[in-house]
Amino acid sequence: MMVTKANIKGIIYHPASIAPLINFRVLFGLILLISLGRFAWYDWIEAQYLSPQFHFSYFGFNWVKPLGTGMYLLFGIMALASIGIILGFLYRISALVFFLSFTYVELIDVSNYLNHYYFVSIMALLLAFLPAHREFSIDAWRKPKLHASHIPNGFLLVLQVMIGLVYFYAGLAKLNTDWLFHALPLRIWLPPYTGLPLVGSLMDELWVAYAFSWFGAIYDLTIPFFLFYRKTRPYAFIAVIIFHMVTWILFPIGMFPFIMIFSATVFFSADFHDRILRSFQSVLKKLRLKVKTNSVASYYQPSYPEWVWGFLGIFLFIQILLPWRFMAYPGNLYWTEQGYRFSWRVMLMEKAGYAIFHIKDPDTGKEWEEYAHDYLTPVQEKQMSTQPDMILQFAHFLEKQLVQQGITDPEVRAEVYVSLNGRGSRLFLDPKVDLTLIKEGFHHKSWVLPYKNQ
Repeated sequence: MMVTKANIKGIIYHPASIAPLINFRVLFGLILLISLGRFAWYDWIEAQYLSPQFHFSYFGFNWVKPLGTGMYLLFGIMALASIGIILGFLYRISALVFFLSFTYVELIDVSNYLNHYYFVSIMALLLAFLPAHREFSIDAWRKPKLHASHIPNGFLLVLQVMIGLVYFYAGLAKLNTDWLFHALPLRIWLPPYTGLPLVGSLMDELWVAYAFSWFGAIYDLTIPFFLFYRKTRPYAFIAVIIFHMVTWILFPIGMFPFIMIFSATVFFSADFHDRILRSFQSVLKKLRLKVKTNSVASYYQPSYPEWVWGFLGIFLFIQILLPWRFMAYPGNLYWTEQGYRFSWRVMLMEKAGYAIFHIKDPDTGKEWEEYAHDYLTPVQEKQMSTQPDMILQFAHFLEKQLVQQGITDPEVRAEVYVSLNGRGSRLFLDPKVDLTLIKEGFHHKSWVLPYKNQ
């Protein structure tokens, strides 16, 4: 069938039950609230944002700084916003406030970057543009005119495509030699789990590492399509649960598996979601809480459709394009990491490094060494020692420290050795380059030595 503008409009505006969107709102909000509680329980606010004396900024966002004890207030605001999302109370404001506050927190320090934090940010932004408060919400209870039983299918499609992109790009990233033909880094990561009951003895078997690697690639590449197709959807969802629970048991990746499991439910039929909503209503009724829903079918149409669909279209286009930006840079992506973040490259490499910073006072000729552990937390040091942009930032930080000590124009050079996927350490940067003379930016980092297979 020929794809035309009319076909596309028909797909976008086709009436769809609002139930999947309502359930996604509630489940996503609950996961956010639990994650924030977990963050507070482990005192990570102090550890990640208050204790460090230096924070690694994203280029262009060095104005984003910790707010001191105000960080606790900011996390409190996020918790209230997530409750607002769950209850559908001041829903759009809650979603936008959560997006802005959560994104601000994540922009404070590059060393805290995780793919699922990025996923949470962009999904919160998406929610602010979706009519997920028009049923089963305080907003709809307060303003009955908001009630809608059906919405344009395009709103659900945007969520499904975004979740599908996460999986598909994660699968594409696994189509590399190390992952498929050397079972790296899984052959490094699995042996420490030989103590697991029942399956522990298998973790040291090479074939298991290969099986995990190939299954992971095939799973990521195919699961979006199996979730889209009605007949394979139940089996695909079982695979989603098994896959993410196994990764949760084996690897310290926090709430990400649960986020993806609950997100995958958006692919299920309207009948499935209607049953869930009725179950929610039954529970609330037993608690003597009444939630009014609209028994008359009604269709929601955005007031300014051109703006709404325009934004969502641009949003998806950016998400499709962004992971390919690595092609603008020469060299091995896993070595230089230029274009690595924000591209759904999940757990693809084992990288370790060690850095020594050589300082010279040109006025006196005196030379000495500085070590990152004197200034950074262990997590910051680990992340910095393998990522060129962070090494450059730290060199500029050292320069400022030295200027404050009265050294007019200090030179800072870095001697860094990095190991990639268990191979021998090799020199990472040109040790002759004075990093204080290099400016941050998106340009190619020619001072990173090329990676050569040995």
